[in-house]
Amino acid sequence: MVPSELKALMFDLGGVIVPIDFKRTYSRLETLCHHPAADIPKLIGATGLVPRFESGQIEAEAFAEQVLAALGIRKSYAEFRELFSEIFLPGPILPESLFRTLRERYRLVLLSNTNIIHWELLHAQYPLLHLFHAHVLSYKVGALKPSPLIYREAIAQAGCKPEECFFTDDVLAYVEGARAEGIDAVQFLGPDQLTEDLRARSAL
Repeated sequence: MVPSELKALMFDLGGVIVPIDFKRTYSRLETLCHHPAADIPKLIGATGLVPRFESGQIEAEAFAEQVLAALGIRKSYAEFRELFSEIFLPGPILPESLFRTLRERYRLVLLSNTNIIHWELLHAQYPLLHLFHAHVLSYKVGALKPSPLIYREAIAQAGCKPEECFFTDDVLAYVEGARAEGIDAVQFLGPDQLTEDLRARSAL
């Protein structure tokens, strides 16, 4: 059900605001180890380190050390940070002007599964992220989408009822998680589609 009056707009980060391509990092790592790029995400995934890192359960340097060890790579932490951040493409997907317009009428909340390495990089490189009134980040909350805990924290940061919040995410499961908490949520399919969704709610 579309709420009669929105008070807060929530946005995912990667794939909605900032373009990402994980293959860039896997291709770089392939040149440093004996594993083909196609196998690298499976090897990293088998360690269970990424969800632990993105929910704040492991420190950045320990995460880097263990990922590198799993791949048989010897690199410094600084070098790992650079490799790990290769996933980001020049952007953004959505223009800064959109957020400047929206923040005049709505509380803006960033709701993202992320980690301290990526967040510190993006926060420094994308001025538009400073336009958000609140940043609800998985590694700080201690919970990943689609856990109800992270949506409830976002609602608390929005300072209004769930049905007065709008959320967009490129991952359908995360959209459904938001809907389960009473948030008006849609899957992000591109800037034009988002514009239509916002206009349908009289947000633009």
